[in-house]
Formats: sequence, C-alpha cells, structure tokens
Amino acid sequence: MRALPCALFALLSAGASAATITTVPDAAVKQAIVLRDQALKDGRAYALLESLTTEIGPRLAGGVNDQKARDWAVAQFQALGYDKVWTEPVTYPKWVRRSESASLVAPFAQKLAVTALGYSPATPKGGLSAPVVLFDSLDALKAAAGADVKGKIVFVNARMKAHKDGHDYGIGSAVRSRGPAIAAELGAAAFVLRSAGTDNHRLPHTGVTQWADGGKRIPAAAVSAPDADLIAAAVRRGQPVQMKLQLDCGVEGEYTGANVIAEIRGSEKPDEVVIMGGHLDSWDLGTGAIDDGAGVAIGMAVGKLIGDLPQPPKRTIRVVAFANEEAGLFGGKAYAAAHKHEVAQHVLGSESDFGSDRIWRLSASVKPEALPAIDAMMQVLAPLGVERGSGSGNGGPDLSPIHAEGMAALSLTNDGTRYFDIHHSADDTLDKVDPEQLAQNVAVYVSWAYMAAQADGDFGSAPGAFKQGGAED
Repeated sequence: MRALPCALFALLSAGASAATITTVPDAAVKQAIVLRDQALKDGRAYALLESLTTEIGPRLAGGVNDQKARDWAVAQFQALGYDKVWTEPVTYPKWVRRSESASLVAPFAQKLAVTALGYSPATPKGGLSAPVVLFDSLDALKAAAGADVKGKIVFVNARMKAHKDGHDYGIGSAVRSRGPAIAAELGAAAFVLRSAGTDNHRLPHTGVTQWADGGKRIPAAAVSAPDADLIAAAVRRGQPVQMKLQLDCGVEGEYTGANVIAEIRGSEKPDEVVIMGGHLDSWDLGTGAIDDGAGVAIGMAVGKLIGDLPQPPKRTIRVVAFANEEAGLFGGKAYAAAHKHEVAQHVLGSESDFGSDRIWRLSASVKPEALPAIDAMMQVLAPLGVERGSGSGNGGPDLSPIHAEGMAALSLTNDGTRYFDIHHSADDTLDKVDPEQLAQNVAVYVSWAYMAAQADGDFGSAPGAFKQGGAED
C-alpha cells in the first residue's frame, strides 16, 4: 500500500469523511504535468512582457500611459483567444510627478539623486532649504521631540538587507509610507528617506506614502543609497547640514481607470472561478518589468496554455490586470467590492507581484479538507524547486482584499534576493528579467491553476472564512 500524504492521513485519522475531502483526479495531475513541461519551453510570457515594456513603457496610475496600457491588455487578451474580456471601473486620486531635485548646500555643496514619493505635495515654488535632522529608524523618529524637528528636513537612514523572502522590506516600506506623516505632525518642513531598497546604485526608489485624512502633509522624497551615505557622512562631521529640496508634484483631482479582466470559460462549472493576475500599473521611473508587468504576462500566458487544450477545465480561469496597486491597492479593493457577493464562487486565487525570479515556496489558506489537493499540487511543483510553506497565504496584494472576504488563497513566493535592488527604481526594466526563470513562474501558475480548476470538491471559500487569514510576505 502506498503511503498516504501527511495531510490526508491527519484528516482521515481525525475522522473526516472521504466525501468532504478535496482531491485532484489522476487525469488532472497528468495533464498538469504536461502543461508544466510545456510552459517551461513556452516563451509567450516573455514576448508579452517585451511588448508591454517596449510599446507602452512606464504606467503610472492615471498617467499618460494608463489608457494605452488598458487598451493593450484588452487587445492582448482578445488576440490570445480568451472567451470573454471586459473592464471594471476603478477611481482614485490622480498624483502627478513633474520635476524633482535636491542638493546639500552646507557645509558642502553636493547634488543628490532624489525622487518624489507618491502623494507627496510640492515644495514652495523655488524649493525649500532647511537644516537636516537625521534618524536611524522609524522608532527613533517616533520618539523625537517636536522642538528637535520643527522647521527641519527629517532624514531617516534606515537600511535594508537582501533576503530570499524579502522580509526587510517591512523596514523600508514602513519608513517610506508612515514616516512623512509622523514628521509632519512633529512640525518638519519636509521628509527624506534612504530609499527602500537593497542596492548601492545611485538610483532612488519611489513608492507611496500614507496620510491621515485631514492631516498635515509635507514634501516627501527618497534619495539613493550612496546619497544617503553622503548625507550621513556630512552629519557625522558635527557641523549643521543644510539641504535644498525642490519637488513639483501633487494630486490633481480624481481619475477613473479600470481593472481589465479576461476568462477561459469552464466546461462544467463556469460560474466557479480560479483567479490570478498582476497589476498593470507601475511607477514611472522604469518600465515596470518586474513590478508588475511580469505578473500580468504570467497570467496571460497561463490562460492561453489552458485555453489551447482540446477540452476546457471544469471551472473558469480568470485573469485580472489590476489598476493602481502601487498607490493603495485601488484595483484590488474595487474588485473585492464588486465581487464579494460571489466570494463562494472564487474557488482559489493567487497574484504574481514579487518579480519574476524562481518561485520557491507555496503557502496556502484553504480549509483542512482541501489539504490533500494542495499535496497533489506540491507533487507537480516540487520538481520545479517549490517547497511547502508553513504559513498561510493571502493571494498576493491585489487579491488580499477578496481573500479577506473569504476567498481561499495561495501565496507563491519568488526568490526576492535581488528584487529590492530594482523595485520602484529606474532599473526596473526588461533586461532584469531572466526568460528561463519567468517560464518557471508560468509553469508553477499553470500547474496549480489547472489542478484547482479540475479538483473534486472546493478549497473553502465562503464569506468570512479567512478574515483572520494573512500572508507572511
């Protein structure tokens, strides 16, 4: 007798009836292996990504390429033979970047590589000059006295290190998103941080800020890592350091974009969907190849591979190119609001939004009775180098809002060792994408998606089922 998978053994030992257990038929497993191996040789995702980054380029939400990118996505989905393609509106503040510059003016004159942060207001015309006060962490800023900060430019020099799971982004993103509002409440004139990145290139990393409704807002920017070191070195000399910051940017009303959605319709249960995708927007410094053109291309290629099968799967494969993830998950929140009444029909979901290097870990938030189906997926994914994670999954950023409504979800973690070298910077370009590693991503997504679409039983999606479920990523 063949040994039972551990999860299945535990369920049977606990008295779960066979009728409640979600399984993947042997024929579906065999077909998933065929699709997996086909995906490893298929260059469609890379071709799609080359098209997006070359023909459209940067895709700042609400910017000049927003509509062009949506038109591109609709046309590509249609050309790939998807059964249904449509858009759903997403409205959000329109933030505009026009120009930016910064320099040290005392005690040494030094030009700085700088970029404004999303939702930063502009400096006064002609810029502002003020003394610099340095903090090594967000906690140090929180503990500061207002008298030490008022009228000054707050500079937070928190460092990130590279890790496979990218966990130091929790340091950098917290400083970037929350630091400006904290500094503003303390009376600072402006806020500058060491870029939330792990590189040593003289390229700053942008990203979004968070402001309280009705709270004070101040100009906010990031400098490159070498320039952060330069500022710190100047401060260490004990003389007052003066910086000039000039930002021409800000919110110009509202903009209505859209999520672009496409489906390969299921043959037996078309109202039940397996969902994946990526966000179509990007920051404007690079061309958005790893963040997140790759995720969009992966989803498009997966649907094409499954759609080309002689027989569609039982359930529908849905791929979403989400709007404006970068400035606040607007596309994901809009999707959850529009579809939360259908959460029970969202069988399983996962978004690709952590670059395109190899996927090495799968974490799942599913009902216990569905673990045997996850075990079956792991048998197909293990040869690709994918390990079983011990934590839960939230489906990725844009699917986390509907996961919170109760959708079962997977988190598929890419190797993030070099991701934050590139993320949100001018270095986010096509040459950073390895075609073979991108193909491995497609192979992973097509495998689990097809098996989920063919599974006997469900994965536990239901209103409120995973409100406490979270992601480790």
